[in-house]
Amino acid sequence: MNRLTRYSILAASVLIVGWVGIGHVLGRTTNDSNAYKSLVVYGEVLQRIQNDYVDEPNMHLVTAGSLHGLLESLDSESSYLTPREYTEYQQKLANPGTGETGLNLSKRFGYIIVTSVMPESSAEKAGLHSGDILESVAGFTTREMSVGQAKNLLAGQPGTAAKVGVIRRGKTDPEEVDVVRTKMPEAKLQVQKVDNDTIAIRFSTLNPGRKEELRGKLQEAEKQGVSRVILDVRDCGRGQTSEAIEIARLFVSSGTLTKLHGQTISEQIFNAEPSKVIWKGPVSVLMDGTTTGAAEVLAAAIANTKRGDLVGDRTFGLASEQKLIPLDDGAALILTVGNFSNADGKSILDEGVTPTEVVRAAASSETDDGEDVAATGAQKEPAPGPRPLSADDPVLQKALQLLKNPAKKAA
Repeated sequence: MNRLTRYSILAASVLIVGWVGIGHVLGRTTNDSNAYKSLVVYGEVLQRIQNDYVDEPNMHLVTAGSLHGLLESLDSESSYLTPREYTEYQQKLANPGTGETGLNLSKRFGYIIVTSVMPESSAEKAGLHSGDILESVAGFTTREMSVGQAKNLLAGQPGTAAKVGVIRRGKTDPEEVDVVRTKMPEAKLQVQKVDNDTIAIRFSTLNPGRKEELRGKLQEAEKQGVSRVILDVRDCGRGQTSEAIEIARLFVSSGTLTKLHGQTISEQIFNAEPSKVIWKGPVSVLMDGTTTGAAEVLAAAIANTKRGDLVGDRTFGLASEQKLIPLDDGAALILTVGNFSNADGKSILDEGVTPTEVVRAAASSETDDGEDVAATGAQKEPAPGPRPLSADDPVLQKALQLLKNPAKKAA
């Protein structure tokens, strides 16, 4: 591309951006004035790159990179997908045979991190754990990668391997690991009797159908004389918030469970529905930094209505709603449009959900410098396989103690 052509493209881009910006300023609100000023700065930066960069830049890559950065600056769940990435995303989504690794992801420290791992998944078999940093996925550094891009790269044909560069806790150099993509079966509820009167129910997901499965387990438990229930949402990183709200309604007879708010959506208030309650006995929730998304909404609903104790550590902070917005050039945005809130009105995406009783398990207490796990995403490496529900689990034992004797709460 010769100099004249480059200048012509740049000038045309600036004129178009300026014209659109001025139109918005004249036709809409003061907020658009700020947007217009940002567009002017963006045009100036593009011009400087064109004129002064050491080599002739690939403006297509420059523009794509700027859009990725723009979305990433909002929150960890918002993403920009290029036309090629969006096409791949649609194809994989439409193919029921698409395989996956079982990793639940977010972004911290500028890199993709593992928030939790699905039980019996290929990621678990490959030795990946919550708190692992993925320095690279499929040969691409995650420093400039959104969560949406990472998920796209990790999905694919069952039997094929996704190569990831993993930085484990206490390490500085990445270790290359091959994670085989598989078609995973739907995980079932894990129910365990803790004592004669108490059962613990572990959730791996809150996918559709989980409420009805739980309803059956609770009815069966009641017939067996069980009077107390512990809901374990540690390592629960998938599911729908609508399912979480319906599960909360099985326990809560009155009050506001949570609220959903956003700039462009009307505030939605989710209240308890007395007619849906089937469990009136005591209930507690176990959670920690591996609890994300819909599971956080369930925990918040129990806390917001003071229905039971939340025992463990602060959740990661991902409960929000995204909207897929296709763009005219074939690209797409995954944009966070709504945040679920705690009882104090603060966003779960920003604050996480705070336990009523803080108990840090040995495998997920603190980093060596004392930082909170949920805030950093870093955790001590737990043993592989499903987390055992046993007498050695301090979070479970604290919840059991509170259920048996609510007066003995920590000061």
